[in-house]
Amino acid sequence: MFLKGKTALVTGSTSGIGLAYAKALAAEGAQVMINGFGDAAAIEKERAGLEATSGKALYSDADMTKPDAIHAMVRRCHDELGGPDIVIANAGVQHVEPIDTFPVAKWDQIIAINLSSAFHLMQAAIPFMKEKKWGRIISTASAHSKVASPFKSAYVTAKHGIDGLTKTAALETATFGITVNCISPGYVWTPLVENQIPDTMKARGLTREQVINDVLLDGQPTKQFVTAEQVAALAVFLCRDEAAQITGSNYSIDGGWTAE
Repeated sequence: MFLKGKTALVTGSTSGIGLAYAKALAAEGAQVMINGFGDAAAIEKERAGLEATSGKALYSDADMTKPDAIHAMVRRCHDELGGPDIVIANAGVQHVEPIDTFPVAKWDQIIAINLSSAFHLMQAAIPFMKEKKWGRIISTASAHSKVASPFKSAYVTAKHGIDGLTKTAALETATFGITVNCISPGYVWTPLVENQIPDTMKARGLTREQVINDVLLDGQPTKQFVTAEQVAALAVFLCRDEAAQITGSNYSIDGGWTAE
């Protein structure tokens, strides 16, 4: 349990990849704060399970479209758990539609949650990390941080932005014992992916099976979904001392998608 005594804050962590991050970090001894929306009873069950694993876990319902709420969440994490020593910007939403009919409100929401929230999280957490001369900042990017797909203008833009933000933050924090990296999964079977299937069916005139096989898995040479646990395992490695010289990097875990 090499993270004993450390605190991790993971946004968008009430399900999917984010929850897998939280569970993997707690399993290594980190106290955790999870964040996101969902059924209150289900969230409490997950929080209690994390607490049973690592000793203490908190939940924040901070809205990732509100900078003040993000800063308040980080402050609460610091005051009640210490740190945060590890922050993972994972919150994300998706909308699939052609640019010429893409709702402006959806564009603004996706940029705010998928990109700007990562900036605000870093801005709030970095001062605490500088004080300790140690920190790990990880963002969930996407294969769409490296390549594009049609009908996902806001999402692709946000994920490309995460790549650039990661590099910039890594350079700014390089002498403070802080590393900044992002992980770019291919398609992971999560609620985010599942929920975009109907929109993709509509946008492309395809059946559900065609979307899964001919759109989602078409670009992944392994023809398999990435698992949330595989993504989380990579994040855990990036928190190790052995990864102290890995910073400013964008790690693909996409079944070979971006190798083509």
